[in-house]
Amino acid sequence: MLPYGRQSISAQDIEAVADVMRGDWLTTGPFVAAFEDAIGRLSGGHHAVSATSGTAALHMAYAAAGIGHGDEVITTPMTFIATASGASMLGAKVRFADVDEDTALINPAAVSALATERTRVIAAVDYAGQPADYDTLNEIAAAVGALTLADAAHSIGGSFQGRPVGSLADLTTFSFFPTKNLTTGEGGALVAKDALLAQRAHEFHFIGLVRDPTRFQIRDEGPWHQEVQEFGLNYRLTDIASALGLAQLTRLSDFKRRRAEITSMYNDLLSSVEGVITPAQREGADPVWHLYPLRVLDDRRREVFERMRADGIGVQVNYMPVYWHPVYANAGYRRGMCPNAEAFYKQELSLPIFPDLSDAQVERVVESLTRALR
Repeated sequence: MLPYGRQSISAQDIEAVADVMRGDWLTTGPFVAAFEDAIGRLSGGHHAVSATSGTAALHMAYAAAGIGHGDEVITTPMTFIATASGASMLGAKVRFADVDEDTALINPAAVSALATERTRVIAAVDYAGQPADYDTLNEIAAAVGALTLADAAHSIGGSFQGRPVGSLADLTTFSFFPTKNLTTGEGGALVAKDALLAQRAHEFHFIGLVRDPTRFQIRDEGPWHQEVQEFGLNYRLTDIASALGLAQLTRLSDFKRRRAEITSMYNDLLSSVEGVITPAQREGADPVWHLYPLRVLDDRRREVFERMRADGIGVQVNYMPVYWHPVYANAGYRRGMCPNAEAFYKQELSLPIFPDLSDAQVERVVESLTRALR
């Protein structure tokens, strides 16, 4: 089965991990600090905190923002559930704003219609790898005193009008799952423009531990002292994972280039194929194409999915609208609230895309798709 995504691991990646395993640190050590510094520099020079997953990074972001009961978070339904669930688990009410019908990126007008004085965070998703409209979202957030959050699980290494992903919103989260643009095995990171938000995220992911003596509330202990002032979790990344991440970062530009080549090849080969719509690209966006989200028309998505899977092509669907999941449906969320997202989901089919995908394999995917559409 040709997968829809696959990690690219080199001999240098393996040696980087092996070097760490020969050393003194396996968990949180110098490679974690170096990896966080590299992610921060890639993101415009802001503060970075690594994490065990992209889901953990989102939980950290909402915790750092102080999300709790009575707060509202506006986000998109066209995403993996973790974009919303981190806020829900902290007690917030999640409100879903519809997406643009061509890009599946959150629609700022839909966000504006939902924003109130109770809105604490507006969370967008860089669907398929291209940044959302953060300039407009930042204006909406500022008007109600909210923060913006970029779920950039798909878009590390991308930019908008020359500004890197990681610098476009108040908070940005990344995922380093194997199918993402670079991998640490499992892993993620949070980037914050504000130092206090970064500190809060760091302490939350470090079990809540405070180690700064100037902030201690208990002042009669010895030099070993550390204390917890707010609850946190152990979301710490390891030196082993960070070494892999640092090695992968050296090839991120090559990954980006190859993903763009594959996308362009798909676009060309599918330009004359009837019954499908190829992905749209925002003006000003320089995406890292994490997904190739084809749209299959005439209610044929499932048929095409099953035929291509039977043909050995591991197509995927990204994503079912978040509020369709029983955990939200059982809480009173109803289908129909975001018609563009639901229409996009009904048609979306992710074709294989990863750096090691060959031109011949791209042609094989298109041939399989063409047969499935007959």
